[in-house]
Amino acid sequence: MEKIKIEGVEIELSPQDTLDVKWVGNQFVKDQLKAAWLKIHPKDIPLNPRLIGKPGVGKTTLACAVAKELEKPFWIFQATMDTRPEDLLITPVISSEGKIKYVASGIVTAMIKGGVAILDEGNRMGEKSWASLAPLLDHRRYIESIIVGIKIYASEEFRFVTTMNEDASTFEVPEYIQSRLQPSIYIDFADADEEKEILLANIPFAPEKIVDYVVDFLQKSHLEDEPFSIRDGINIIRFLIKIAYQKYNFNKEYELSKLKEKEIKELLYLSVQQILGDEALRYLDFI
Repeated sequence: MEKIKIEGVEIELSPQDTLDVKWVGNQFVKDQLKAAWLKIHPKDIPLNPRLIGKPGVGKTTLACAVAKELEKPFWIFQATMDTRPEDLLITPVISSEGKIKYVASGIVTAMIKGGVAILDEGNRMGEKSWASLAPLLDHRRYIESIIVGIKIYASEEFRFVTTMNEDASTFEVPEYIQSRLQPSIYIDFADADEEKEILLANIPFAPEKIVDYVVDFLQKSHLEDEPFSIRDGINIIRFLIKIAYQKYNFNKEYELSKLKEKEIKELLYLSVQQILGDEALRYLDFI
């Protein structure tokens, strides 16, 4: 583990995330995120955007993909209802030698290393946790750890983004924090062509006729404002293919193309039922 000393205190840094991601689809939202992170003058500071949308539309994937395009390391911090201020900053832990050591969160590590901090599902956190990030998200750009008793200033290369789901199981973000999380970038469901491109990019071994069925299913569900996302579509296809391999004793990818129309429909019915439940079956056009 990499360590660094700040004001005489040794801090252990968190390892960066190394997800192999690529953004496929709406390029406009990608351009918005890049613009928010621009610094165009020595006295300018980057913005701290929030990516808003239903679960599974690719908010975290977008943030990771843009960080990779900008050749910046990134750290993902998963927020929960139980997230404490010290979880976001620096946590004391007992080392293997029985001594207390201080471990920086992914957010603080990104600050120090000049990378990107991705706070995932930020509106699952309570106000006390958000308050600990307030000075980081304005012109001060620092955090203050009460546990360790030090201030840590963010590198000029540091960038921040939070994702937020549009669902009922989240907290209302305090107004003084909302004003620091701007702009709001909304990510909606993709259109049919984009969804097909995303599915094929994620499951390149899936036969196109199976993908077409799933795209049609997703598009019909979007019209009824169902929460079914591209992530659900990926899982439906993956499960369908696994069932096919097991049921028909396939051992080569090309054998998937041997599936007949009736077999695909039967497998798709089962996969949708198992992944999303009986209510979702009404969006299969062959029922």
